[in-house]
Amino acid sequence: MKKAVHFGAGNIGRGFIGEILHKNGFEIAFVDVNTTVIDALNSRHSYEIGIADPSHAKIAIDQVRGINNKENPSDVISAIAEADVVTTAIGPNILPFIAELIAKGIAKRHEMNNTAAMDILACENMIGGTEFLHEKVAEHLESVDLEFARDHIGFPNAAVDRIVPGQHHEDPLYVEVEPFCEWVVDESQMKSDIRLEGVHYATDLEPFIERKLFSVNSGHATVAYNAAYKGYKTILESLQDEEILSALKAVQKETRSLLLAKWGEYFTEKSLLEYHNVIISRFANPEIIDDVTRVARTPIRKLGYDERFIRPIRELNDRGLNYSAHMDVVGKIFSYKDSEDPQAVELQDKLASEKLEDLVKEVTGLTDEKLISEVVASVQKYI
Repeated sequence: MKKAVHFGAGNIGRGFIGEILHKNGFEIAFVDVNTTVIDALNSRHSYEIGIADPSHAKIAIDQVRGINNKENPSDVISAIAEADVVTTAIGPNILPFIAELIAKGIAKRHEMNNTAAMDILACENMIGGTEFLHEKVAEHLESVDLEFARDHIGFPNAAVDRIVPGQHHEDPLYVEVEPFCEWVVDESQMKSDIRLEGVHYATDLEPFIERKLFSVNSGHATVAYNAAYKGYKTILESLQDEEILSALKAVQKETRSLLLAKWGEYFTEKSLLEYHNVIISRFANPEIIDDVTRVARTPIRKLGYDERFIRPIRELNDRGLNYSAHMDVVGKIFSYKDSEDPQAVELQDKLASEKLEDLVKEVTGLTDEKLISEVVASVQKYI
């Protein structure tokens, strides 16, 4: 049986990546520090996924085990040394912390003379996620192991999309997911000849990553921060508000103009409009009760230079295209309050103690004075 190592036994890992790997006949070793989840995986070697639609179908996933990377790092290294594929779904900020373990796994493959080609895929909400992970892994590899990795280990970028709301169940392994899912991989960066059913392989991934990031991530955040500003608690109830739905559609319209300007050979206005209408229906799925606080968490990260609002604003500005709807959401992000979210607390503390223009530069990384002043003006409307 083919072997997979997956970093991150959370809802996305079990409810999306795990499902695809299972369907393709892999035994999956989930790597995580959550003792409850890891112990349950090792006790039962199976779990169940529920589909959030009227069918309420259940999918059984078996041939799974868990490894606690904090308690048993050597087991992770050994698993990577024998794996056919390695995947992650742990969040962009955590990738550097697993890089050394992956490097040691690659070094052990070299030591064992395991020359079977293997790909490592970071399935994260970021552009160039695997490329970023590759850079961090390379920092921990000796020159001979770097050469081995260049010959035998692929680091293809990937884009993933599935809504998995925050949830709590008596069974720590059970997870409910929306029916829709999309996983796109840059085939040109692969070393292995393994092709997973249910995964789309493209020779140029960037258009698909940007379509997803600027449509799903930007759109979901647009709903969340507008909802928070108006006092709604769930994404579903907030989308019954015509002002919030209109704000989402306005951001989508600007996104379409950017995607068509950059990637007109890949997308049409019609195909993007259909894609965006599907996204609205996904956000408004009555079977998914998604908390605004889950979608809106980590506001500082979401205001980053290459993130879901500032990047499209920069690129729309460069092309002389409208970005007013995006800019409006940026103002609401700065106003976001959640005492349970460390980044939200930090942002409000900085707003209270720092000059606004300096804070905007610090958080967004912007240097264009025109855009900085527009962000400041947008923030001042809502704080």
